[in-house]
Amino acid sequence: MKIHVLFLFVGLSHFAFSQIPDKDIDHYPSTLIYSHPDEYSAFTDLIRYNGYFYCSFRIGSSHVGGEDGKVRIIRSKDGKKWRTVAVLEKEGVDLRDPKLSIDPQGRLMVIIGGSIYEGNTLLGRNPHVSFLNKKGKKFSNPILIDIPDNMDDMQSWIWRIIWKDGIGYGMDYQTQKNEIWDLYLTQTKDGRQFVKVSQLSVDGLPNEATIRFGGKDEMYVLIRREGDDKMGLLARSTPPYQSWSYTKLDFQLGGPNFLFLNDSELIIGTRNYDGPRKTHLKITNLHGEVKKTIELPSGGDNSYPGMVIHDDFLWVSYYSSHEGQSNIYLSKIPLSELE
Repeated sequence: MKIHVLFLFVGLSHFAFSQIPDKDIDHYPSTLIYSHPDEYSAFTDLIRYNGYFYCSFRIGSSHVGGEDGKVRIIRSKDGKKWRTVAVLEKEGVDLRDPKLSIDPQGRLMVIIGGSIYEGNTLLGRNPHVSFLNKKGKKFSNPILIDIPDNMDDMQSWIWRIIWKDGIGYGMDYQTQKNEIWDLYLTQTKDGRQFVKVSQLSVDGLPNEATIRFGGKDEMYVLIRREGDDKMGLLARSTPPYQSWSYTKLDFQLGGPNFLFLNDSELIIGTRNYDGPRKTHLKITNLHGEVKKTIELPSGGDNSYPGMVIHDDFLWVSYYSSHEGQSNIYLSKIPLSELE
């Protein structure tokens, strides 16, 4: 019965939004792909794996606090009909921001933030990981990731993993009891044990960060900052990724993700802070200078897009509460309209 209700919502929500268009912003419709009246659904990611789209997100009773969060993973062949393939949970741990990748063994894995709360007070935080089995039918129970040289008083979060040449790279943002926030590049060969590669010199409380690779193994990192002027950063490095250069963006980031549109342009997905809180896609050059902005139907608590380029379309998952509760949406944009 729940499946029929879900698909009914999808049909009703298609193109179901109204707003006064901004002449400088392109607007694209989205489809509701997951809604549950008892779940606060948020913080998505999206990947294409073995002929299916997989979309991961957190479900809980609120944005933070309340019942411990769980991870729901749904999948679809065509982006229209979706079904749940996993609900991951761990007693006493609020699982947050699940991010999908494919490891060198060809397994789908999900890296998850694991927070421990007392009410709304954060007591601890360490990342977890889960893997899809070889038959593609079951995800393993989330287990702690090992970062051997972490100090006891550090709270750690590896936000997203990107694999290249058998090595997984992720940015670990760490907070200490004295509220110092540090950002480290880490690497792994198995998705379970990580080692630190270098520390980035970023002020302004750096946190959520996504890595992508450009030409000649150049590493790009999109970094959210929570302090000072709060403007986002785009960091770059070349092997062995010990030395970094930084470009400050002229916009804030929230749930940052990005892809290379081509050799000279990026697609940045984020929450907009300059005006109404909306989920935006920004087409920029390699220095983060905005050339075009796309707004998705959204409002209230929203953003944290997952992005996949497939069959000449950009597919974007995200969450938003503009229809009364926090739901999961999908937008499909022709690449020809982005370039």
